[in-house]
Amino acid sequence: MRKLVAGNWKMNGTLASLAELDAIGAAITGAGGGSAVDVAVAVPATLIAPAAARASFGIGAEDVHSADSGAHTGCISAPMAKEAGAVFSIVGHSERRAGQGETDAEVKAKAEALLRHRMDAILCVGETLDQREAGDAEAVVTAQVRASLPDGAGGDWLAIAYEPIWAIGTGRTATVDDVAAMHAAIRRTLVELLGEEGEGVRILYGGSVTADNAAALLHAPNVDGALVGGASLTAAKFVPIIEAALPQTRAAV
Repeated sequence: MRKLVAGNWKMNGTLASLAELDAIGAAITGAGGGSAVDVAVAVPATLIAPAAARASFGIGAEDVHSADSGAHTGCISAPMAKEAGAVFSIVGHSERRAGQGETDAEVKAKAEALLRHRMDAILCVGETLDQREAGDAEAVVTAQVRASLPDGAGGDWLAIAYEPIWAIGTGRTATVDDVAAMHAAIRRTLVELLGEEGEGVRILYGGSVTADNAAALLHAPNVDGALVGGASLTAAKFVPIIEAALPQTRAAV
Protein backbone atom coordinates (compact mmCIF):
# COMPACT_ATOMS: atom_id res chain seq x y z
CA MET A 1 0.00 0.00 0.00
CA ARG A 2 1.37 3.43 -0.95
CA LYS A 3 1.93 5.66 2.03
CA LEU A 4 0.22 9.05 2.31
CA VAL A 5 1.91 11.99 3.98
CA ALA A 6 -0.62 14.80 4.44
CA GLY A 7 0.00 18.22 5.91
CA ASN A 8 -2.48 20.31 7.87
CA TRP A 9 -1.63 24.00 8.00
CA LYS A 10 -4.46 24.79 10.45
CA MET A 11 -5.00 28.58 10.87
CA ASN A 12 -1.63 29.48 9.42
CA GLY A 13 -0.43 30.84 6.11
CA THR A 14 -0.81 33.72 3.68
CA LEU A 15 -0.13 34.01 -0.03
CA ALA A 16 3.55 34.45 0.73
CA SER A 17 3.55 31.05 2.45
CA LEU A 18 2.70 29.26 -0.80
CA ALA A 19 6.35 29.40 -1.83
CA GLU A 20 6.78 26.50 0.61
CA LEU A 21 4.51 24.39 -1.60
CA ASP A 22 6.81 25.09 -4.55
CA ALA A 23 9.79 23.92 -2.52
CA ILE A 24 7.98 20.78 -1.36
CA GLY A 25 6.95 19.95 -4.91
CA ALA A 26 10.44 20.56 -6.27
CA ALA A 27 11.99 18.29 -3.66
CA ILE A 28 9.69 15.33 -4.17
CA THR A 29 9.41 15.60 -7.94
CA GLY A 30 13.02 16.36 -8.72
CA ALA A 31 14.26 13.24 -6.96
CA GLY A 32 11.39 10.98 -7.99
CA GLY A 33 10.09 10.58 -4.46
CA GLY A 34 6.61 11.61 -5.54
CA SER A 35 6.29 8.40 -7.51
CA ALA A 36 6.50 6.30 -4.34
CA VAL A 37 4.62 8.34 -1.73
CA ASP A 38 1.32 10.23 -2.00
CA VAL A 39 1.64 13.81 -0.73
CA ALA A 40 -1.15 16.21 0.13
CA VAL A 41 -1.58 19.44 2.09
CA ALA A 42 -4.76 20.89 3.60
CA VAL A 43 -4.65 24.67 3.71
CA PRO A 44 -6.98 27.40 5.03
CA ALA A 45 -9.99 28.07 2.82
CA THR A 46 -8.53 31.40 1.68
CA LEU A 47 -5.55 29.60 0.17
CA ILE A 48 -7.19 26.62 -1.54
CA ALA A 49 -7.53 28.22 -4.99
CA PRO A 50 -4.05 29.73 -5.26
CA ALA A 51 -2.46 26.65 -3.69
CA ALA A 52 -4.24 24.28 -6.08
CA ALA A 53 -3.17 26.42 -9.05
CA ARG A 54 0.52 26.00 -8.28
CA ALA A 55 1.02 22.78 -6.30
CA SER A 56 2.15 19.57 -7.99
CA PHE A 57 0.36 17.44 -5.39
CA GLY A 58 -3.11 17.30 -3.85
CA ILE A 59 -4.47 20.35 -2.07
CA GLY A 60 -7.33 19.98 0.37
CA ALA A 61 -9.60 21.78 2.79
CA GLU A 62 -9.22 21.59 6.55
CA ASP A 63 -12.94 21.02 7.07
CA VAL A 64 -16.23 21.07 5.20
CA HIS A 65 -19.87 21.37 6.24
CA SER A 66 -22.16 18.39 5.82
CA ALA A 67 -24.65 20.45 3.80
CA ASP A 68 -24.03 21.55 0.24
CA SER A 69 -25.41 25.05 0.89
CA GLY A 70 -27.56 26.98 3.33
CA ALA A 71 -27.60 29.40 6.25
CA HIS A 72 -24.28 28.34 7.76
CA THR A 73 -22.33 31.56 8.17
CA GLY A 74 -18.58 31.14 7.99
CA CYS A 75 -18.68 27.53 6.81
CA ILE A 76 -17.46 26.03 3.54
CA SER A 77 -19.24 23.20 1.74
CA ALA A 78 -17.69 20.30 -0.14
CA PRO A 79 -18.75 21.64 -3.56
CA MET A 80 -17.32 25.05 -2.68
CA ALA A 81 -14.01 23.53 -1.66
CA LYS A 82 -13.96 21.36 -4.78
CA GLU A 83 -14.69 24.31 -7.05
CA ALA A 84 -11.76 26.14 -5.46
CA GLY A 85 -9.49 23.20 -6.32
CA ALA A 86 -9.53 20.97 -3.25
CA VAL A 87 -9.42 17.25 -3.91
CA PHE A 88 -9.89 16.17 -0.29
CA SER A 89 -10.74 17.45 3.16
CA ILE A 90 -9.91 16.60 6.73
CA VAL A 91 -12.97 15.89 8.89
CA GLY A 92 -13.31 15.25 12.60
CA HIS A 93 -9.98 16.77 13.61
CA SER A 94 -9.62 16.73 17.39
CA GLU A 95 -9.40 20.52 17.48
CA ARG A 96 -12.85 20.71 15.91
CA ARG A 97 -14.30 17.92 18.01
CA ALA A 98 -13.10 19.70 21.16
CA GLY A 99 -13.31 23.37 20.12
CA GLN A 100 -16.52 23.22 18.09
CA GLY A 101 -18.16 20.30 19.87
CA GLU A 102 -18.44 18.16 16.73
CA THR A 103 -20.04 14.77 17.25
CA ASP A 104 -19.32 11.47 15.54
CA ALA A 105 -22.61 11.84 13.66
CA GLU A 106 -21.57 15.24 12.30
CA VAL A 107 -18.17 13.91 11.28
CA LYS A 108 -19.82 10.99 9.48
CA ALA A 109 -22.15 13.38 7.63
CA LYS A 110 -19.22 15.53 6.55
CA ALA A 111 -17.38 12.52 5.17
CA GLU A 112 -20.50 11.47 3.29
CA ALA A 113 -20.73 14.96 1.79
CA LEU A 114 -17.22 14.50 0.44
CA LEU A 115 -18.18 11.16 -1.07
CA ARG A 116 -21.19 12.74 -2.76
CA HIS A 117 -18.88 15.17 -4.48
CA ARG A 118 -16.19 12.62 -5.31
CA MET A 119 -13.62 14.04 -2.95
CA ASP A 120 -11.28 12.15 -0.64
CA ALA A 121 -11.53 12.30 3.14
CA ILE A 122 -9.10 12.04 6.03
CA LEU A 123 -11.25 11.18 9.04
CA CYS A 124 -9.63 11.79 12.42
CA VAL A 125 -10.09 9.86 15.65
CA GLY A 126 -8.18 9.96 18.92
CA GLU A 127 -8.25 9.92 22.69
CA THR A 128 -7.45 12.42 25.45
CA LEU A 129 -4.73 11.93 28.04
CA ASP A 130 -7.33 11.22 30.73
CA GLN A 131 -8.91 8.51 28.58
CA ARG A 132 -5.55 6.90 27.92
CA GLU A 133 -4.48 6.99 31.54
CA ALA A 134 -7.82 5.45 32.52
CA GLY A 135 -7.11 2.51 30.18
CA ASP A 136 -9.92 3.47 27.83
CA ALA A 137 -7.92 4.60 24.80
CA GLU A 138 -8.65 1.64 22.52
CA ALA A 139 -12.34 1.54 23.45
CA VAL A 140 -12.73 5.28 22.85
CA VAL A 141 -10.95 5.28 19.50
CA THR A 142 -12.65 2.19 18.07
CA ALA A 143 -16.01 3.58 19.18
CA GLN A 144 -15.25 6.76 17.26
CA VAL A 145 -14.38 4.71 14.18
CA ARG A 146 -17.65 2.81 14.42
CA ALA A 147 -19.77 5.92 14.90
CA SER A 148 -17.94 8.17 12.42
CA LEU A 149 -17.39 5.72 9.55
CA PRO A 150 -19.38 6.96 6.56
CA ASP A 151 -21.71 4.85 4.46
CA GLY A 152 -19.79 3.86 1.34
CA ALA A 153 -16.45 3.83 3.15
CA GLY A 154 -13.61 2.42 1.07
CA GLY A 155 -9.90 2.69 0.62
CA ASP A 156 -10.25 4.43 -2.74
CA TRP A 157 -11.34 7.68 -1.07
CA LEU A 158 -11.13 7.40 2.72
CA ALA A 159 -8.23 7.37 5.18
CA ILE A 160 -8.43 7.23 8.96
CA ALA A 161 -6.01 9.40 10.93
CA TYR A 162 -5.26 8.34 14.49
CA GLU A 163 -4.24 11.41 16.44
CA PRO A 164 -3.75 10.99 20.18
CA ILE A 165 -5.00 14.35 21.37
CA TRP A 166 -2.41 14.53 24.12
CA ALA A 167 0.39 14.35 21.53
CA ILE A 168 -0.75 17.20 19.26
CA GLY A 169 1.29 20.37 19.61
CA THR A 170 2.60 19.27 23.00
CA GLY A 171 5.95 17.88 21.94
CA ARG A 172 4.89 14.51 23.34
CA THR A 173 4.71 11.54 20.99
CA ALA A 174 3.19 8.12 21.47
CA THR A 175 5.71 5.29 21.42
CA VAL A 176 5.98 3.17 18.30
CA ASP A 177 4.47 0.26 20.24
CA ASP A 178 1.53 2.44 21.35
CA VAL A 179 0.90 3.53 17.77
CA ALA A 180 1.18 0.01 16.35
CA ALA A 181 -1.23 -1.33 18.96
CA MET A 182 -3.84 1.37 18.27
CA HIS A 183 -3.51 1.06 14.51
CA ALA A 184 -3.99 -2.71 14.83
CA ALA A 185 -7.18 -2.10 16.81
CA ILE A 186 -8.42 0.34 14.18
CA ARG A 187 -7.58 -2.15 11.42
CA ARG A 188 -9.51 -4.91 13.19
CA THR A 189 -12.49 -2.58 13.52
CA LEU A 190 -12.36 -1.59 9.86
CA VAL A 191 -12.22 -5.22 8.74
CA GLU A 192 -15.09 -6.09 11.06
CA LEU A 193 -17.21 -3.28 9.59
CA LEU A 194 -16.11 -3.39 5.94
CA GLY A 195 -14.78 -6.90 5.40
CA GLU A 196 -11.88 -7.20 2.99
CA GLU A 197 -12.35 -3.54 2.01
CA GLY A 198 -11.18 -2.60 5.49
CA GLU A 199 -7.69 -3.85 4.65
CA GLY A 200 -7.40 -1.18 1.96
CA VAL A 201 -8.26 1.86 4.09
CA ARG A 202 -5.07 3.74 4.95
CA ILE A 203 -4.51 4.47 8.63
CA LEU A 204 -2.36 7.54 9.21
CA TYR A 205 -0.63 8.58 12.42
CA GLY A 206 -0.96 12.20 13.48
CA GLY A 207 0.64 13.29 16.71
CA SER A 208 3.65 15.64 16.65
CA VAL A 209 5.30 13.84 13.72
CA THR A 210 8.76 15.24 13.02
CA ALA A 211 11.79 14.33 10.94
CA ASP A 212 13.32 12.78 14.04
CA ASN A 213 10.54 10.28 14.76
CA ALA A 214 8.96 9.82 11.32
CA ALA A 215 10.97 6.83 10.12
CA ALA A 216 10.21 4.70 13.16
CA LEU A 217 6.53 5.63 13.15
CA LEU A 218 5.93 5.36 9.41
CA HIS A 219 7.30 1.84 9.12
CA ALA A 220 5.44 0.41 12.10
CA PRO A 221 2.78 -2.23 11.31
CA ASN A 222 -0.51 -0.80 9.98
CA VAL A 223 0.90 2.73 9.73
CA ASP A 224 0.12 3.80 6.18
CA GLY A 225 1.25 7.39 6.42
CA ALA A 226 1.10 10.50 8.54
CA LEU A 227 -1.05 13.56 9.16
CA VAL A 228 1.44 16.31 9.92
CA GLY A 229 0.64 19.61 11.62
CA GLY A 230 3.24 22.26 12.35
CA ALA A 231 6.04 20.45 10.56
CA SER A 232 4.13 20.73 7.26
CA LEU A 233 4.37 24.52 7.22
CA THR A 234 7.86 24.54 5.73
CA ALA A 235 9.57 22.38 3.15
CA ALA A 236 12.62 22.12 5.41
CA LYS A 237 10.61 20.23 8.02
CA PHE A 238 8.03 18.49 5.80
CA VAL A 239 10.24 17.01 3.09
CA PRO A 240 12.29 14.88 5.53
CA ILE A 241 9.04 13.31 6.75
CA ILE A 242 8.12 12.47 3.15
CA GLU A 243 11.60 11.00 2.71
CA ALA A 244 11.04 8.85 5.79
CA ALA A 245 7.88 7.41 4.22
CA LEU A 246 9.72 6.05 1.19
CA PRO A 247 10.10 2.27 0.97
CA GLN A 248 13.08 1.44 3.13
CA THR A 249 14.92 -0.18 0.23
CA ARG A 250 14.90 3.11 -1.69
CA ALA A 251 17.23 6.05 -1.29
CA ALA A 252 15.85 9.19 0.29
CA VAL A 253 14.45 12.03 -1.81
